[in-house]
Amino acid sequence: MTPPSSPLTSPRSDRVKAVRALSRRSVREKTGRFLVEGPQSVREVVRHRPELVVDLYLTSDAVTRYGEVVDSARAAGLHVHEVSAEVLGAMSETPTPQGLAAVCRVPSASLEDVLAARPRLLVLLTHVRDPGNAGTVIRGADAAGADAVLVSDASVDVLSPKVVRSTAGSLFHLPVVTGLPVEGTIGRLREAGIRVLAADGAGTVLLPEVDLAPAHAWVMGNEAWGLEESVRDGCDEVVRVPIHGKAESLNLAMAATVCLYASAAAQRG
Repeated sequence: MTPPSSPLTSPRSDRVKAVRALSRRSVREKTGRFLVEGPQSVREVVRHRPELVVDLYLTSDAVTRYGEVVDSARAAGLHVHEVSAEVLGAMSETPTPQGLAAVCRVPSASLEDVLAARPRLLVLLTHVRDPGNAGTVIRGADAAGADAVLVSDASVDVLSPKVVRSTAGSLFHLPVVTGLPVEGTIGRLREAGIRVLAADGAGTVLLPEVDLAPAHAWVMGNEAWGLEESVRDGCDEVVRVPIHGKAESLNLAMAATVCLYASAAAQRG
């Protein structure tokens, strides 16, 4: 296999600085670009959303190790660049980059597009601030077969490097709509005939008691304080995941995964 052309060896080049700057939200918003790092995420964006990829960067070792990614990228007509390990390290905020990264265009998705596809299962993240939690919920929603993930305007930026890495490529498998007002989105979901279920420790209805066969959306709250009372009041039901052991509670990502898989079982069984 012919290695990628245009080797980049200077970590102080303007190109490297421009890629590194994508770790800042202001730069991502200004340029409409973000950085995807690591073999799993890069493989998935090349495989499933190649139209998003602006440039693909690989070290010489990665060219050999991940030859199928290079082949897929070249087949899609993508720009592939070989770089030194030092250059890739300067591009990335990851302490130990794994040999490849991609600069991508920000994917476009809207709530109206999601609703037009007649979704059966959605999850809405409200005031979720932890990157790992947000990424894990996106990954869990993908695994459970959800139709989309909706993210409030007060939540973490899902295109930040930490969130992108934690999705392990699921970001490129389903629509992720961001910047949504919580109460307005809940109202729009209900207008579309989608039941809105708040997942909250204050719920009086237990998860096994809920009819999850109809189309519905799970509303997940902040890691520390959960859902605001006004948000719970706007939902059709407030549901609590039962705790059978001595654990005080489940964290956000765990609770979301449990709820999503309960929904998947009800809708696919």
